[in-house]
Amino acid sequence: MHQRASLILTTILLLVAPLLALATDKKPFRAGVATSNITPWLDDGLVGNFGTPPPAKYVHDELHARCFVLDDGATQIAIVVCDNIYISREVLDEAKRQITVATRLPADRILVSGTHTHSSVSARWKNPLRPEAEFSEYQRFIAHRIADGVRCALYNLQPAKIAWGAVDLPGQVFCRRWLLKPGAEIFNPFGEPDQAKMNPGNRSDLLKPASPVDPQIVFFALQTPAGQPIGLLANYSLHYVGGTGPNHISADYFAAFADRIQELLGADRLDPPFVAAMSNGTSGNINNINFAVVREKRKPYEQIRLVADDCAQAVLKRYRELEWHEQASLGMRQRELELGVRKPTPAQLEHARKVLAGPQRADKFPHERNYAAKAIQQLESPDTVRVILQVLRIGELGITAIPFEVFSDTGLELKARSPFKPTFTIELANGGYGYLPTPEQHKLGGYETWLGSNKVELQASVKIVNTLLEMFSELK
Repeated sequence: MHQRASLILTTILLLVAPLLALATDKKPFRAGVATSNITPWLDDGLVGNFGTPPPAKYVHDELHARCFVLDDGATQIAIVVCDNIYISREVLDEAKRQITVATRLPADRILVSGTHTHSSVSARWKNPLRPEAEFSEYQRFIAHRIADGVRCALYNLQPAKIAWGAVDLPGQVFCRRWLLKPGAEIFNPFGEPDQAKMNPGNRSDLLKPASPVDPQIVFFALQTPAGQPIGLLANYSLHYVGGTGPNHISADYFAAFADRIQELLGADRLDPPFVAAMSNGTSGNINNINFAVVREKRKPYEQIRLVADDCAQAVLKRYRELEWHEQASLGMRQRELELGVRKPTPAQLEHARKVLAGPQRADKFPHERNYAAKAIQQLESPDTVRVILQVLRIGELGITAIPFEVFSDTGLELKARSPFKPTFTIELANGGYGYLPTPEQHKLGGYETWLGSNKVELQASVKIVNTLLEMFSELK
């Protein structure tokens, strides 16, 4: 009897031993973070303004590429969040090329996005649909510095734990597109009637917002096995805050959040340094102004700090409840999607040519001359454009990446239909091609739907959502 029991035990050990060996040999989950300074020089034009961009005269806070590299032992991915509103795909392709040459990390395992600060210098072509022959000095600079940041993050790879979570913060996000009461007349730059008004002010004929908002902050956090913070990447569907000083370079609330959450986590002066980032969610129709009430005036940067602190406090509260994982499966997919480029109608083209033919002609409609030029630019652009779409899986967390200013409607749909919970979308990722309204929002008109603000076919958001969900199904 004793011999039989010993034989059974020996057999079990022989069967289990290879499995135990595999478990022992499994590589630890690792993470590395780093930042790279991408602050432009003074006197170049600041983006986010109609007409001639005002020159930068002062650096209030430095701009950075905030880099995260994750490695589950089988797959390695990099995520970069840049303090810049628009970076052309070709510039980011060059950054990825440099990373691949230096590290062998494949370009289709790298996600690079911009935030939405209106206080940076653009790294985008004058016409994002038509790349120019040579990079500008700043485009070359920012590509190189993004590559440097990812290389440093790879150098900083260390065993890590990861956690993810979500928390609602509804008080800082508001739809900036409003429907007006019957009888109100509003027009686009081509003299065509609109139903939705962007940033309408506190007027008496406001009816209701044109879209729902997404109040959710989703984030993942990284720690050493001993519990020391390594990094944190958050996502919030808020356009930007603004209220900076005149002619200032600033990373807006995105960087203020990163600074504040580092302070709240007690993660200052670590080696290697802790890195936090706030990526831009689906906020093409969202800002920080509730037009239903009158907001008190703020000093420069006061509102930025208030919003950043609210976001950081909400994340901190959820952070304390997180479940930490010593392992998390990573996955990433990338596809190129061809979209039709939107062209002016015959009536719009005739209107644009008439406006541009009279240099002394005053605008009869909003930004009429500006959009007449945009109509001609669209006419002369290629008929199609190929854009990069990406999906990522980090454990049960899902991320989508879209190279447009995406409406909250689309972000909420992706969250509802994603097989991963939670899910968030990083907009202005791997390029920037203007606004992406849904077909329903196109029918309402408004600034974001105008030809030139929106550059691609009216069904583009539908095609993008379907493609992203197909890619998610491959990862699941």
